[in-house]
Amino acid sequence: MNLYTRRDILNTIKSLNYNVKLVFTFSILQSIGRGIWMGNILSSYIFLIANESNELLGLTSAITGLAMTMTVLPAGYFSDRFPRDRILRGASIVGFIGLVCALLATDIIMIFVALLFWGLFQGMNRPSLEAIFADSVESGNRSRIYAWNHLSRQIAMASGPFVNIILFLFLGDVWEIQILKIVMISGLLISMSSLAVMNLFDDKKSLGKASEHLDIVPTSEFNSNDDNNMFRGSLLITIILLISNLIIGFGAGMTIKFFPIFFMKQYNLTPIPVQLIMGTTSIITGFTSIFAQRSSLKRGRAEMIFIVQGIATVCLFVISFYPPIIILVPIFLARGSLMNASQPLSRSILMDVVPKRNRGKVNSLQALAWGMFWNFSAAIGGFLIGPSNNFRSCFIVTTSLYVIGTLLILVIIPFVAKEKHAT
Repeated sequence: MNLYTRRDILNTIKSLNYNVKLVFTFSILQSIGRGIWMGNILSSYIFLIANESNELLGLTSAITGLAMTMTVLPAGYFSDRFPRDRILRGASIVGFIGLVCALLATDIIMIFVALLFWGLFQGMNRPSLEAIFADSVESGNRSRIYAWNHLSRQIAMASGPFVNIILFLFLGDVWEIQILKIVMISGLLISMSSLAVMNLFDDKKSLGKASEHLDIVPTSEFNSNDDNNMFRGSLLITIILLISNLIIGFGAGMTIKFFPIFFMKQYNLTPIPVQLIMGTTSIITGFTSIFAQRSSLKRGRAEMIFIVQGIATVCLFVISFYPPIIILVPIFLARGSLMNASQPLSRSILMDVVPKRNRGKVNSLQALAWGMFWNFSAAIGGFLIGPSNNFRSCFIVTTSLYVIGTLLILVIIPFVAKEKHAT
């Protein structure tokens, strides 16, 4: 199956709405910065300044999750009642405070403060950003744009670890606090530049009826002339996707933050190999999401979500048995890329069935799944792994949650029609 040609890419870029182009710009800058300072670098930095405590590492994520909980639901409500561009401007100020705190952090307390403000920023930012994005994309042709945004975000995220490789070559290929701090500062400065983009969004430049919700439930399942049945079908899809994402997000949070420590302690890998693995995972994830989106045009979006998440779940189960490194790496790459490839499909279905007036609230619930629960479950993962570095039990628990979250997708497969206009 061929991916998009250069002409496809250029035509797609030219046709993008003003706000969509800003979403791409913000996503790229934000992902480059986060790819450098967050993820494996931040986890390793916290792990070392916390005297190699998995428990404290997990609790730092819980702080972010708590902050998101405080803001994400009110932010979703207000984004449906007030101009979304104004909320994004306010969020950028909070995010800037968090990044400055991270720049100045030299101990675990200051890290907690920085992640608290970063959680507040994420909670304020996500509902309005996703809502204004959905309002600026034509319904019925949504999965393609979402897949391209996911690809650009993953490519940008991958650039972070590769930048880190260059930095580690000059600074030293060792896990040391001083070296990790310098690497983090580079990414934090780039993340600050992304916040400036948030001040440029404009609600007035969103689309009108073209981006309103669609009745995507197949007429074979419901009478298309019966509004009540169509509403129930769309509500079922929304509820199942949100619950599934919540379960998957809860499971993912228990493991993802600890993968750098897993490579460090279980396989004795130095920083550069870990950066290579993480960067390559992001690149493969981006292209896998494009492949999944193209495949969904024939198989269906819900079907592809089930397939990619199912394979990723099997991969994590294999990882829990600590295979040799030559087997571990390709399986790890497959796990990360396939599980994340489902996100654009899931979000495109949600935004196709949710009316504009409710998108802020629904996006806030979606953010809870991949924000609050992801971060809170990291604390549980830290205690499961414990001082003995028992990664296996944590991976198996996550695998069980993945199975439950993926099986739920079977419920909505009969109700989600294929996209009519996406090509």
